[in-house]
Formats: sequence, C-alpha cells, structure tokens
Amino acid sequence: MSILEIANILKNIKSAVIFTHVRPDGDTLGSGMALSRALSVCGIANEVVNEGEIPAMYGFLPGIKEIKLCPTLDAEAYIAVDTSDLARFGALEPVFRGALRKKITVNIDHHISNTNFAAYNFVRERASNCENIAELIAALGVKIEGDLADFLMLGMVTDSGGFSHGDVNGDTFRAAALAADGGADVSRIGYEMLRKKSKARALLYAEVISKLRFLSEDTLAIALVTAERLSHYGLQGDATEGIVDFALSIDCVETSICLLEMKKGQYKVSLRSKGRTDVNAVARTFGGGGHVLAAGCMLFGDYEEICDKLRYAVWQHAEDL
Repeated sequence: MSILEIANILKNIKSAVIFTHVRPDGDTLGSGMALSRALSVCGIANEVVNEGEIPAMYGFLPGIKEIKLCPTLDAEAYIAVDTSDLARFGALEPVFRGALRKKITVNIDHHISNTNFAAYNFVRERASNCENIAELIAALGVKIEGDLADFLMLGMVTDSGGFSHGDVNGDTFRAAALAADGGADVSRIGYEMLRKKSKARALLYAEVISKLRFLSEDTLAIALVTAERLSHYGLQGDATEGIVDFALSIDCVETSICLLEMKKGQYKVSLRSKGRTDVNAVARTFGGGGHVLAAGCMLFGDYEEICDKLRYAVWQHAEDL
C-alpha cells in the first residue's frame, strides 16, 4: 500500500492503539509518540502501548510516561510501528494477533525483514521508521511541530547513529529538516541519546571494550556484556546501547556484534556491518532480522558455541551484498 492509502484509512477511524516493540528504542518510541500526537490533532482517540518498562534514558521527553503496558481503549484500529513481526510485541503479541480478524490492523515499518503481518502494510526500508511516520503525518495534513517534531527527531537520530549510518540518504535529511524546522531540539536529543553517560555506564563501556574479542583475521569483533557486570554497576540492559557501534570505528573490523546476557544461556545479539556482511541475513539464520547493516536476534546456549555459530554465519553472508 502507499502512504496516502494508509493515511486515508487512518482519517476514517475514531480510535486507535499504537503498538511499539519489545525492549523499545528511540525509533519505535519516536514513531509511536509522534503518530499519537498527530492522531490527537486529527481528533482520533488513541494511546501508545509497550509490554515493558520504558528505559529511563528516554524520560527527558514529555509524554513518554503516557505509554501504557497494555491497551485500555476498545479501539477501532491497532497500529504497529517499527515492528518487523508479531513476536516483536513480546507479551502483547497475543493481543495484536487476536485483533487481526476483529479490528483494522496497520503495520508501518522500515525493516527489510518485515513479515507484512497486518491487514494494511506500509514497509519502506529507510534509515529510521520515523522517516515513514513523518511522511504519513504530512499525508494526514498535520503540521510537524513541538513535541511531535522532537519525537520524530528522536527516532531519526538514534536509528541513523546521528545520521552516520550507510543507509542515510536525502530522504533522511529532508525528514529531519521538517522536524528541525518544527522546533525539534536536535542538540539535546543528540546529547541525551548519543553522548550522555553516567559514571557507571562509562565504566561498563571501558571494561567491555577493553575485552573485545577479535575473530576472522580481526574483521569480526564481539563484545560481551554479562548479567553479572550489569548488576555490578547497577545498570539495566538499555545501558549497553552503542557498545555494538564502537568496534566499527576500528579500521580492520567489518562486522561488530554485542552479546548481552539476559540470563544464563540466553543472549540478546546486536549486529552491525560496514557493508561487506549482510547482518540481516545473519540474524535471519537464528530467527531474527533487521537491516543489511543493522540487525538482531536472540541466541541460547554456551557462550563459546554461540561465538562459533556467529563467526560461521558472518563468514557465510560476507559476500551476499
């Protein structure tokens, strides 16, 4: 479907619940909150939901605390943002799945791995889903300004790595310009998302980076963050944001992986590539997905075995581009 067709569907609804993905990042929160603000301007009752606690790092933006753990509206439409498949809703998956035959369901995403799970799908691969949401908001006839502009900028800054990733293009900057012209606080968002660190977080970074593991003739770097070290510094999993990107600044590294231990034998895997490796294909090997240059999955088992599996999968997909 086109973005105009999605906009026309939304113009004719009276209420909506906007679903964001599990372990929320800036792009899903920015997408959900910006769309929420736009629907409110259109007179459409709405709420944003997420299955878990929102990381404290996003608390500087007004409205974040409005996000609910589950729907309270008996809404006409369920809208998914920045979510590639139903499993990414976490505990809310049965809620969205159960609505597929009962409600209007809409899916707006930018992941190449998206499964087109809703009745109405708009999936366009871009540096951030907030670029898609900005286009949708314009099609709704809503002015991009105030909090809405901040939320769009949040998603664009975080998912593009401060407009530095390889999938950033003119569309990214045009959408960012609209948000900036609408008053988005680019400086503060950039600082809060990309540079600000507590002392504990800085110490964790230093420790993890000092123990980077280099494989495949130093073209692959793997960082490990254990649950014990997170607990030692009094941090949560969201404190590891950005660790996976560090190794890509090393000239010999083509692929960077961060393993975050969720519990014994379970690791959240974040993958990044400079372009020689299709990390979306790597993640798909293990039931995950994302983009060619940035993806993720979950792996279970022994740490050494997981490293071997990832090393082999990266080697398999290094020539896919």
